[in-house]
Amino acid sequence: MDFSIKPIDAKTGLAAVKTGCIAVGVFEDKKLSQAAKELDRKGEISAALKSGDITGKPGTTLLLRGVAGGAAERILLVGLGKDEALTEKNFSSAVQATARVFATLGAAEGTVALPFDAVKSRDAAWSVRAAVLAMRDAAYRFDTTKSQKEPAQGGVRKVSFLASGADAPAAKAAAAQAVAIANGMDLTRDLGNLPSNICTPTYLADTAKRLAKEFGFGVEVLDRKQIEALKMGSFLSVTKGSEEPPKFIVLKHMGGKTKDAPVVLVGKGITFDTGGISLKPGASMDEMKYDMCGAASVLGTFRAIGELGLKMNVFGVIPTCENMPSGRASKPGDIVTSMSGQTIEILNTDAEGRLILCDALTYVERFKPAAVVDIATLTGACVTALGHHNTGLFTRHDEAHDELANDLLAAGKAAGDTAWRMPIEDAYQEQLKSNFADMANIGGPPGGSITAACFLERYTRKYTWAHLDIAGTAWKSGAAKGATGRPVPLLTTFLLNRASSK
Repeated sequence: MDFSIKPIDAKTGLAAVKTGCIAVGVFEDKKLSQAAKELDRKGEISAALKSGDITGKPGTTLLLRGVAGGAAERILLVGLGKDEALTEKNFSSAVQATARVFATLGAAEGTVALPFDAVKSRDAAWSVRAAVLAMRDAAYRFDTTKSQKEPAQGGVRKVSFLASGADAPAAKAAAAQAVAIANGMDLTRDLGNLPSNICTPTYLADTAKRLAKEFGFGVEVLDRKQIEALKMGSFLSVTKGSEEPPKFIVLKHMGGKTKDAPVVLVGKGITFDTGGISLKPGASMDEMKYDMCGAASVLGTFRAIGELGLKMNVFGVIPTCENMPSGRASKPGDIVTSMSGQTIEILNTDAEGRLILCDALTYVERFKPAAVVDIATLTGACVTALGHHNTGLFTRHDEAHDELANDLLAAGKAAGDTAWRMPIEDAYQEQLKSNFADMANIGGPPGGSITAACFLERYTRKYTWAHLDIAGTAWKSGAAKGATGRPVPLLTTFLLNRASSK
C-alpha cells in the first residue's frame, strides 16, 4: 500500500480531485465538514445526512456514487461525532472505519480529506500517523502457512491524504514514520503467527541476521556452549527439556556516536511454552506459540528504526528457547544459579520467562546502557489486572525511573499503543523469599504480575530499567486470533522521541 500527501489546492478545490473514492467527514448534528461542504454542490450529501442514511456517529459510513459536480468516482461519508473539535477516540474511529471500507472497495486509489488538523491537543502529523496505521492494520493478512492463499479482495492500494500547505511537510514525515512502524508491526505479527515448529529459536536468530544484513546492524548469536561459558544457569534451566537448541541474540543499531550509551531492548523469546513439568492445561495451549512476542516486538522495532535511520544507538537482546517437559527438564524444587551469582528456587517451571530474562538483564550491564526496557508476555496476572487494552508498565519509583516511565507512557498514548503503570515496592519482594535459595521464582497468586516484575528488578540495579508485560496486548484470541504487533508502535515512538530530544 502506497501513501502520499497532497496539499489542498485552494484554487481548484476538492471537486477537481480525480480519485476512485474520497473520504470526507460529517457530524451527528447533521452538519458537514468543510471538505463535505465543498463536494455538496447539488445538495446530495446534505440530503443523505438529513434523511438519516448516515447518523454522523463516530465510525459510521455511507458510500455515495455518481455525486454530481465532482471528479471523484465515489464519496465516502464518515461519521466524526458531535464536536467539530474532535477527540482522539472519535478521529481514530473515523480512520479505522475508512480503512475497513477502503480495504474491500472496487477502486485502486483513494483520497482521505478528513479534518486532520481538528483533533484536540494533536497536530496533523499525529492524525496522518493514525490514519496510515489504521489502513495498514486493515490490509494485513497472514496466509503463509495455507496451501491455498486467500484471494485478493481488491481494495485501495494507493492512498493520498489531503493536508493544508503548512501541514504538508510534517504530514509527509509522519506518513514515512507510520509506514516504518507498520512494517515493523507486520514482521512482529508474522513471527507471532507462525507455528512453533517453524518459528524456532534458530528461526528468530536467522531473522535477526537477515535484518542485520538489510539495515547494517551488528549481530551476534550465541549458542549453547557460549551461553554455558557465560554461566547463564537460569536461562539454561528452561531449555533443558527441549530438543531445540537455545540462542542468545544481540543486535546493535549504531545510529548515534560511538561513545553514546545505548538504549537496550530485551525481548522474551520462548518460542513455545508448555509450562514444562508444571504443565499448562490443554485448552488454548496452542496460543503459547505467542510467548515469543517480546522477542518479535524487538525485531519489529529494529526493522522500523532501521528503515527510519534512527540517529541513536539501540541494542536488542533476545534470549530464546522452548519450555518443554522431558526426563531432562527442570523440576519444581530445583535450585539454579543465575549469571549474576544469585540462586533461584524454581517452585513453578511455568514461571520461566523471568528465568531467561534475568540472565539477559545481567548480560546487558556490559553495555553501560542509558536505559533498558524489557518486553515480555510474562504473566496471566497482568491480563487479569489490565485486560487487553493496556500493557503493564513496571519500574522503580525514583526520579530517573519516573522519567523513563513517563516517556514510555507518553509514547504509548501518542502511538495509540497504551500502557498503564503498576507498582513495584519492597513489600512485594517479601513474597519471593525462599528457605533454600536467594529467592523463589514465584510469589504466589496475590499481585502475580507485580512479584514477577520484582523478581526482574533484582537483576537491574546497575542501570535505569522498565518492564513491559504484554501478556494481554501481544495477541488476540477467539475469532480474531492473531498477533497484534504491539508494542512496536510504543517502542518506536519512544525511541523517536528520545532521539529528537537530544
